[in-house]
Amino acid sequence: MTAPAATTDPAEQQLLDAAERLFYANGIQAVGMDALRAESGVSYKRMYQLHAGKEDIVLAFLRRRDERWRGRLGEHVEAVEGPRERVLAVFDWLHLWFSEPGFRGCAWINAFGELGGTSPAVTAEVRRHKGAFERYLRRLAAEAGCSRATASALFLLAEGAMATAAIQGSPRPAREAGRAAAALLDAEA
Repeated sequence: MTAPAATTDPAEQQLLDAAERLFYANGIQAVGMDALRAESGVSYKRMYQLHAGKEDIVLAFLRRRDERWRGRLGEHVEAVEGPRERVLAVFDWLHLWFSEPGFRGCAWINAFGELGGTSPAVTAEVRRHKGAFERYLRRLAAEAGCSRATASALFLLAEGAMATAAIQGSPRPAREAGRAAAALLDAEA
């Protein structure tokens, strides 16, 4: 899974670190530029040199998070032997992610829920991320001999687990989705 390269500018790193902490913990709309400045230690002048406004910071936060998220998922999955097992490893990784302290759901689902109706740029970024994840899962499913319909169902299971885990505050949906994924894989065999 490939993603955009990370920035090496220290001020950009500080700003995006702060944006990620604040946006993910509190929601995007609840965080103002003043909170980003205070949390990051980056001056307003430098913030606006780096990004034209808050929406641009949101986009940069989502892109950077996408790089790490897909990288971590890919490392976990590719370490597993066998095509069927790699598909199921996606759901194992989701369980690990959902179990992390401070898990508040999928940042892209959250961003779309907050801004999807008002920000075409955020909508496009969310769709880019979800499309990349779906293509990755489709590739894994094809390698496991699954039909396109089963690959679509696997993607929906993963996405449903993300939304449900956040609502329930539990990693359990990843295990349940993984069991359903195993049943789908067995039906294709």
